[in-house]
Amino acid sequence: MNNIFSFMLCGVVILFSCKNSKKENNDLSSSDNSNVSKYLFGNIDGKEVYQFKLTNHNNVSVAILNYGGTITSINVPDKNGQMGDVVLGFDSLSGYLQKDNPYFGCLVGRYANRIAHAKFKLNTMEYKLAANDGKNTLHGGLKGFDKVIWNVVHASDTSLLLSYESKDGEEGFPGNVKTEVLYTLSSNNELKIIYKATTDKATPINLTNHTYFNLSAGTDDNILEHELQLDADQFTEVNKELIPTGKQLAVAGTPMDFNKSKRIGFDIEKVKGGYDHNWMLNKKPDVLACVGSLYHPASGRYMEIFTTQPGIQFYSGNFLDGKLTGKRGQHYLQHGGLALETQHYPDSPNQPSFPTTILQPGENYFQTTIYKFSVK
Repeated sequence: MNNIFSFMLCGVVILFSCKNSKKENNDLSSSDNSNVSKYLFGNIDGKEVYQFKLTNHNNVSVAILNYGGTITSINVPDKNGQMGDVVLGFDSLSGYLQKDNPYFGCLVGRYANRIAHAKFKLNTMEYKLAANDGKNTLHGGLKGFDKVIWNVVHASDTSLLLSYESKDGEEGFPGNVKTEVLYTLSSNNELKIIYKATTDKATPINLTNHTYFNLSAGTDDNILEHELQLDADQFTEVNKELIPTGKQLAVAGTPMDFNKSKRIGFDIEKVKGGYDHNWMLNKKPDVLACVGSLYHPASGRYMEIFTTQPGIQFYSGNFLDGKLTGKRGQHYLQHGGLALETQHYPDSPNQPSFPTTILQPGENYFQTTIYKFSVK
């Protein structure tokens, strides 16, 4: 049965149908192609890579590549009206192509996060994947959705629709999967990302965006003074390889408790290696709800996160080490940015107790995430 619901956001009632398994079309396309800001960003194997810039009436802007669906910049005002770019990234395509690019800004698939031992069983068949994170699979394998050129279906001044067809057997996953991702920038400074996918064979799918945020817009070289709030009473415990053990632990009384807004640097030293965990969100399945917020007191920039997904991976940029030279020549130090990846849980294909990530033929994968920017 379809899960149709409405919610109030910025004074507008929006109606969504967000069930993963439904047979409606959920057409993401639009006929408005006016005022497109499109720039040639480079070439890969003779194919052109373009950057599309979405801009609203508040002069807030988001730049996105058709390579990996990568968000290269988000410019929003601080409490004094000063605009600033609040995401990490590179000035040129070569930066995004280098091997040590830590997934800055990209779409992640076919399966975001980790799959243990680079394999899973489905319908008595065992599927072997590329082991690109030790002996495990991370973010879709060696050439995931982040490393392909997406087809531009539609582009306007405030929206961009991308599509990609992942062939049966790509990176070891079964089924031909057709994926569409719609980016929309609203007049209320909301960046909305809608994900849709279909398959002709049962397959796991878990899509997200891997943007690294630093709301100081480069003023602070780390995010430890940011304040984070997550509406989650539990998280999935992980082993030393960051693979879920299957245990679902309470956050209360631990450094993982962000139910009340807390400075990220307050407890981070108590978490070995830093934060890189999945929080189980306190929300009804498939319902779009506000699940957290990020605040930078010095600039006043404030970001709220809405999603239909059951989990969120908070990664505190632990592996940044100053070796990467990013935009404007800035060296990204440890904790230089953070990712808030709305998702299903890591390793779900091997964890029967987790919400399923298996998409069946005839069903639609359909998920929504919104990052809403304001000041306080």
